Amino acid sequence: MKIKSVAAVGVMVLASLVGGTSAVAQVSTSGYVLPMNLALEGALEAVQMCAAKGYDVTATVVDVSGTPQVVLRGDHSTIHTKDSAYRKAYTIVTMGPIFHMDSTSGILSFLSKYPPLAAQALASTPNAAVLPGGIAIKVRDEIVAGIGVGGSPGGDKDEACAKAGAEKIQGNLTR
Repeated sequence: MKIKSVAAVGVMVLASLVGGTSAVAQVSTSGYVLPMNLALEGALEAVQMCAAKGYDVTATVVDVSGTPQVVLRGDHSTIHTKDSAYRKAYTIVTMGPIFHMDSTSGILSFLSKYPPLAAQALASTPNAAVLPGGIAIKVRDEIVAGIGVGGSPGGDKDEACAKAGAEKIQGNLTR
């Protein structure tokens, strides 16, 4: 009985964190909008990096509200990679600000400290994928977009490609 109580409390705490601040996470306070050419450049870098390693992936860049800005499917990537990439990018822009994380692997690591039911409740949020492969694109300390990659044989590989895409454009972001 005590384990159920701890799990219930964990679910309530995480739900209050997400439920209480999720609207804030979807509004850019600076007003910065990632230019389309930079979104395209970041996604292209991510897909090309993975392709060079033999991984057929899709990369998606979403704006701060989670709306897809660019979706690039590698030449041989399968259909499910589109959804995986989107969900990872969506997760980092909507949950990253709440948990003060810059990657979906960071969110996953954070959630692993809570009872399974609490993590499961948060992970079942619509369009969320608490899996490695999503990286925040930031101006100063504000997340202004996210890049997600799906399709490699492991989220760590997806995340390395997403990180390469974000790093490729970082120096060109308006500060």
